[in-house]
Amino acid sequence: MLPIVKDHILARIHRALEHRPKSELPAPMPVEKITAEETLGRFRDRLSGNGGELVRLENVNAARVWLDSFTKAFSSAACGYLVPAALRPGLPELPAHQAQLGVSWALGAAAETGSVLMSSRDGRLTQLLPPTHLVFVSEARLYPSLSEALAALKTDLPSAIGLHSGPSKSADIGQIMVKGVHGPGRLVVALIGDMGP
Repeated sequence: MLPIVKDHILARIHRALEHRPKSELPAPMPVEKITAEETLGRFRDRLSGNGGELVRLENVNAARVWLDSFTKAFSSAACGYLVPAALRPGLPELPAHQAQLGVSWALGAAAETGSVLMSSRDGRLTQLLPPTHLVFVSEARLYPSLSEALAALKTDLPSAIGLHSGPSKSADIGQIMVKGVHGPGRLVVALIGDMGP
């Protein structure tokens, strides 16, 4: 579009709107101060209330041991791009639409909603297609509220963030709840205490 035409159109829009009252943004919501243990408890309660599962692991070594045991029930996996090498399961890797297990790394978690914040950089197919989704997240990135979790990401935002708060479910047809309709039917969040150096 030519700059002159663009300026003309924008000037007409400005003139048409100049007599409308300006709307003000609402004041920021007050942030509730809660302890780390209260944050963890709230996250556990909200996630399990949404149908998700929480596993708390002391460090990466403990996570590796747990992962080896957990993945015995699966024959294949698809891993997100952000999953550290130490947390990749020793299973044959298949495309996400064929894998039994999707393994991802979360940017953070919000206790307020029981959600993990998933980055589009990790690969959305791994997060949505396998029937079981395992999400690793650092306990240091567990925040009391969603606004705090999002604020912590503002310096390095991906193009899209997914909030995963439990297994996919829908009651669209006949008001009967069915899990796994639009994504994984099982969500397991593995919270790692010490990520090491």
